[in-house]
Amino acid sequence: MEIINNLIDKIYEGAFPADYLNRLTEAIRQTRNQLSYQRKAHWDEKDVVLITYADQFYESEAPTLDTFSRFYQQHLNFFTLVHLLPFFPYSSDDGFSVIDYHRVNAICGEWSDVAALHQHTRLMFDFVCNHISAHSAWFKHYLAQDPGWDNFFISMPPTVDLSAVTRPRTSPLLTPFTLANGEKRLIWTTFSADQIDLNFANPQVLLSMVGVLLDYLAKGADYLRLDAVGYMWKTPGTSCIHLEKTHQLVKLFRAIVDTVAPGTVLLTETNVPHKDNISYFGNGRDEAQMIYQFSLPPLLLHAIHCGSSRVLKKWAASLEPGNGATTWFNFLASHDGIGLNPLRGILPEAEIGSLVKDLADEGALVSYKNNPDGTSSPYEINVTFMDALNKKSDSDEVRLQRFMLAHAVLLAFPGVPAIYIQSILGSRNDMEGVKAAGQNRAINREKYVISNIETALSDTRSLRHKVYHGLSQLIQLRKRQPAFHPDNPAEVLESDNSLFILRRRAANANEEILCIFNLSGKEVSWTLPDNRLYRNITGNSIFDSNHPLTLPPWHFLWLKNAGEKPAPAS
Repeated sequence: MEIINNLIDKIYEGAFPADYLNRLTEAIRQTRNQLSYQRKAHWDEKDVVLITYADQFYESEAPTLDTFSRFYQQHLNFFTLVHLLPFFPYSSDDGFSVIDYHRVNAICGEWSDVAALHQHTRLMFDFVCNHISAHSAWFKHYLAQDPGWDNFFISMPPTVDLSAVTRPRTSPLLTPFTLANGEKRLIWTTFSADQIDLNFANPQVLLSMVGVLLDYLAKGADYLRLDAVGYMWKTPGTSCIHLEKTHQLVKLFRAIVDTVAPGTVLLTETNVPHKDNISYFGNGRDEAQMIYQFSLPPLLLHAIHCGSSRVLKKWAASLEPGNGATTWFNFLASHDGIGLNPLRGILPEAEIGSLVKDLADEGALVSYKNNPDGTSSPYEINVTFMDALNKKSDSDEVRLQRFMLAHAVLLAFPGVPAIYIQSILGSRNDMEGVKAAGQNRAINREKYVISNIETALSDTRSLRHKVYHGLSQLIQLRKRQPAFHPDNPAEVLESDNSLFILRRRAANANEEILCIFNLSGKEVSWTLPDNRLYRNITGNSIFDSNHPLTLPPWHFLWLKNAGEKPAPAS
């Protein structure tokens, strides 16, 4: 508890009430003592994450978690951990405007349904720690001016200068609300008028949110995703993102998790430039164990669009290897769009603009953010990854080839890979969903009648069937390769810019895998770099440096070392 107490002292500068500290300490002790479930001690090459909604599939008169659990057991059990996007009662943003942190959305079922799924897979929960729904009981207490709630949220006078605040949206930062006595207040709303930012400067807020964290640990969360974590602490006159006290709050959450449920992984969600993103590793042992590799999706997309690995190679070669206590959470698609901020500082703004235009011309939607100087910039591209990679005029054969290429890069990249449900299902843009929801992100959030998706997956002629079977086989192949352990190093090899080549080596075994990706639309040849034999792990073909290998457009090879090449006869 010493680390926890010291962090609270730093955050609240010695002003944290003693009775609150006693209550927090007792809650931590009780939760730790009641836990019997042991988390996995460390990640390995077998860990592949599925990102999904709890109400992704539905059928009449059944909780969606029960439906999902059956579908998972029949079709998706090669994923070893399931990230259930917020499954709590909500009022907007497909779950990220939480009404009650401690209840399961009635459509999804009950906590017993979460526990039943947990019998078959490890689980990640979302800890939506920055904001809560305007329809929540907490905010209603505030509006009603109930005792003890006055400082739970952040109100600002209309004259305050907030021009320095980093804005991830074009919506107003402050939203007017009327209190019970008729007083008007401007309330801090980083993301929307329905998502009310919590005031962590109030010790009562910390106590309540630690209660949420402990509840999720008690309910068995193996991983906790800290949503929009970079915005937690506000100081007017600053950017109000990545502030020192925000990092101290993350350190506090980490210390509590390590005390209560060792092995639980904290994953920070900070869709920002790379140098800011990696700051949430802290010193390597005191903040998040994992961070989203936000730069990978747009960089890989850019590379395949250009047919050149030049920027991707330079960036990948610059990544610091994991220290065994931290690693990357790699993904290509998620419930959100493809973030563009992580490209800034890596790719010139003109090239970002060109990529955005090309994608928009092919049907992608673009979301914008406001800048401090009053201008706006593209913030994310809203599109399925299938349609991001391809043109409307492409054949399904080309679509499949590019899609499998991109996911082969993902699965070979150092870190823990995560695949979004729409990707394993081979989904296309849901424009009808956008019209119905009135928001761009609905393009990649389609929900399905369970019988319809099962029929589509069983149709051997369909793109869904081909994607599902191809990608599921590739995932299972990846899980059998010790060289792909997240802690093992990755070396980017020199090559023609049409190619992207990674060498992965197992630390405790004599295994090496060369991962060779042709990102271009032309046939490319490459000569193996050393005097060794390599075997294609998807077949029995043998390659050596005497015979250049040839990759057709958008193809890849995973080659495992097969020993030293025999010396020539004398």
